[in-house]
Amino acid sequence: MGDIATYGGLFFVAFVAATVLPMQSEALLAGLLISDAYSIALLLATASAGNILGSVVNWLLGRGVERFRDRLWFPASPKALDRAERWYRRYGRWTLLLSWLPIAGDALTVVAGVLREPFWSFLALVAIAKIGRYLAVFALTTWW
Repeated sequence: MGDIATYGGLFFVAFVAATVLPMQSEALLAGLLISDAYSIALLLATASAGNILGSVVNWLLGRGVERFRDRLWFPASPKALDRAERWYRRYGRWTLLLSWLPIAGDALTVVAGVLREPFWSFLALVAIAKIGRYLAVFALTTWW
């Protein structure tokens, strides 16, 4: 039961961290990696899956942004959304490789939905970015 709670908690934190809500999945992942009590591969897969799924929710919100853009719970401020939209229009889908960045990356995933980025290219680029970030956390944690 403890392992399920640990992996479930990591998934939840990584999922929420993909939105603009203040969560730090990297710190939790690093702590679990340092504990050496859990499968490294499963920790990386769990964090990546949660974070990617959170970005998919942002993409879906972006698809219907005109209805929800002014709601308080919307995952990006109008200013952040406008800035991300300018970046996205200028550099295209490749900006999704920056989706691992705090706040700006979250806004980029929303904008990808707004601008109707096809789901499969969105998913591939976001997965590369998110998995890459967690691999970097792993590398830094083991190097430290």
